Amino acid sequence: MRDVSSKVNTLRIATARATLKASPETIELIKKGGAPKGDPLPVAKVAAIQAAKNCSQIIPYCHPLPVDWVGVEFDLDEDAIHITTTVKAIYKTGVEMEALTAASVAALTIYDMLKMVDELMQIETVVLLNKKGGKSDFKNKREGTLKAAVLVLSDTCAAGKKQDVSGRLIVEKLEEEGLSVEEYKIIPDDAEQAKANLLKWSDDLGLDIIITTGGTGLSSRDTTPEAIKGLIERELPGVAETLRAYGQERNPFAMFSRSLAGVRSKTVIITLPGSTGGVKDGLSALFPFIFHAFKMLNDECHETKNDSRSDQSRLPESSKTSIK
Repeated sequence: MRDVSSKVNTLRIATARATLKASPETIELIKKGGAPKGDPLPVAKVAAIQAAKNCSQIIPYCHPLPVDWVGVEFDLDEDAIHITTTVKAIYKTGVEMEALTAASVAALTIYDMLKMVDELMQIETVVLLNKKGGKSDFKNKREGTLKAAVLVLSDTCAAGKKQDVSGRLIVEKLEEEGLSVEEYKIIPDDAEQAKANLLKWSDDLGLDIIITTGGTGLSSRDTTPEAIKGLIERELPGVAETLRAYGQERNPFAMFSRSLAGVRSKTVIITLPGSTGGVKDGLSALFPFIFHAFKMLNDECHETKNDSRSDQSRLPESSKTSIK
């Protein structure tokens, strides 16, 4: 199985469709309620729901996940039955396999209940129509390159007694996400030096984002939150809460982090712990979702109802007839 432990929970939605070809006589038989084993559609609906809920027991590499909703719809054409399944879950991985499995099992159930009256039936297609909710939906789609800086606060690293790992992890992640790292600096755990660098990078250089690492704990030298709090014009409490909540699920000591986040002018400032584990967790919690902050800071329009269209409007023209 793929390791998804670093991912965050998001609302995942997937829609699939299976098409079962049958004779016009068979379609009429269903409509009139004359099938030998009874109406296959309600049975197929139950089968689809059960299949979605038990997908991980059928497909080896699927993760067991909490399915929140399964929708099943049938569209009877003259010589075909279109089965549309939609699955929703708030989890770390997508539900496209659940939707595909549900549609497949529904088609097989109908086939089983009608095979004695139509030997020429065949399942023609099982296709994924739409999926959303994964990280790709939150990727940075803005034009231009965001400029970033990384500030490492560590007495031992600044003195050359230890190699910086946490700061380099941040630099690598920022570059991986397409940002340009304009500044990377290691300083002692000193509030005044931290303030001077942050003011220069935000006010003089106008950088888009500054991420610090170190100095968020409880020791006498951990003064990063105090140094930065006075510079922030607008706090982002939800970001700080997310960092702690994400970390707490993976390490109980995350409760002691005093990380904070905020905005100075149009510069996003975020403080992360000094430990490599804390930095890794923080970066996983932040990206790619933090990119939305820059959209808001630049007064770019939020998605309207017309932009955030229904699943039906995003389907290919050939697929829309299957959705009621």
